[in-house]
Amino acid sequence: MNQAPRILSIAGSDSSGGAGIQADIKTVTLLGGYAMTAITAITAQNTKGVTAVETLSAAMVAAQIDACISDIGVDAIKIGMLGSAEIAHMVADRLAGVGVPVIFDPVMVSTAGAVLADADTVAAFERLMAIACLTTPNVDELAALGGDEALMAKGIGYIAKGGDAPGETVIDRLVLPGHEPQIWTAPRIETRHTHGTGCTLSSAIATFLGQGAPLAEAIEDARDFVRAALLAAPGFGEGHGPMGHHAVR
Repeated sequence: MNQAPRILSIAGSDSSGGAGIQADIKTVTLLGGYAMTAITAITAQNTKGVTAVETLSAAMVAAQIDACISDIGVDAIKIGMLGSAEIAHMVADRLAGVGVPVIFDPVMVSTAGAVLADADTVAAFERLMAIACLTTPNVDELAALGGDEALMAKGIGYIAKGGDAPGETVIDRLVLPGHEPQIWTAPRIETRHTHGTGCTLSSAIATFLGQGAPLAEAIEDARDFVRAALLAAPGFGEGHGPMGHHAVR
């Protein structure tokens, strides 16, 4: 039997379907994985922004994680929006020693500019970065986490995403303790339809790792998937529109 890798996304729900667990489910499924979710928060949002957020209790998030792992099992885990410091600490408790690759996307601000993590939650990210095999900050998130020097000093493995940086070329840097940085470059795709790029990249990396790929290969393939989805964006919405996951084959 050809078993699909079991990927658990611990993240928030995006009512418009472009980011969050909705983007994760699409990504995992299209890449041949079996998607499971532990929803941390419910958001009312669209391409123009987030209009309401309700965070679930840490106990409910824990119950979802336990239900999935205890029965179906898990081959890789992606962590996205957490919603509260209490949830962040609970997730760190639950995943300590889990024994599978963990990808941590330190979601702090949505594509449309809504703040999705307060200072206490960001402080709790330290534990999750220590557990994860890879943290995936964008330009602003990397700065909020203390920058390259802080993460390297703590022995954190991370990919510094360059999609938010200016310039015609996107530069992504993989930094792993004890290794020379690995750099990927690509021409920038000029589009406003970038909603969910970070969610998609992190869940794609998790899926490829769950299939047994080495980390650098998983990142490279995930970047290719994100670029293909950007090029296939359906053009929905008036703001930062969703990507075209459905069209990538």
